[in-house]
Amino acid sequence: MSAPAVRRTQQERREETIGRILDATITSLSELGYTATTIGEVCRRSGVSSGGVFRHFPTRLDLMIAVADAVRERQFANFETGLVALGDEHADISESLRVCLELLRTACRAPMNAAWYELLGAARTDPALREHLAPMAERYHAQIVDFGRSLPVAARFPSDVFDTLLLSLVHMFDGEALASTVHPQPEFDVRRIELMARMLALVTSGISSDDDQ
Repeated sequence: MSAPAVRRTQQERREETIGRILDATITSLSELGYTATTIGEVCRRSGVSSGGVFRHFPTRLDLMIAVADAVRERQFANFETGLVALGDEHADISESLRVCLELLRTACRAPMNAAWYELLGAARTDPALREHLAPMAERYHAQIVDFGRSLPVAARFPSDVFDTLLLSLVHMFDGEALASTVHPQPEFDVRRIELMARMLALVTSGISSDDDQ
């Protein structure tokens, strides 16, 4: 005799529904873009009625803001994975940097991140969306910097230099991800990583030399 099914609580059902709505919106943004991600499209993909969507998100703007926050949280987890690859302060710096750069690139090129780019692009001409995304993006970058500073390798750099380098790398890979959708240049991908790893290793060597003098 099979065990009776465990009934979910109202809170569990609510969270599951919200998760389906957010996942459907993220996928639609990634595949169709901001304009085509209508409430109707979200309903079709999530299997939730329009009334169900509006019960949790009163307006389309509310939904997009919630999606931006969800993508930010998930992407930060991806960046954590990439930054941890820097390893400890005694690891080979060039190899640690190369692995980290590869993982940061993977995070930026993840399909989910395309939803974030769609929202940023839409915010350029949508003042209401921009007003909500601006502080969110600021917190996102602050999270990345704070986590980066906690890694042993950060001790190799002055704090202001490390912060600038880290965010510059994030922005570089953001731009690369956007450009690659129109003009992919795979022949440069490996060379760019190797070049950046060597350049950053030289920076750390220069800083160490200055400290020894």
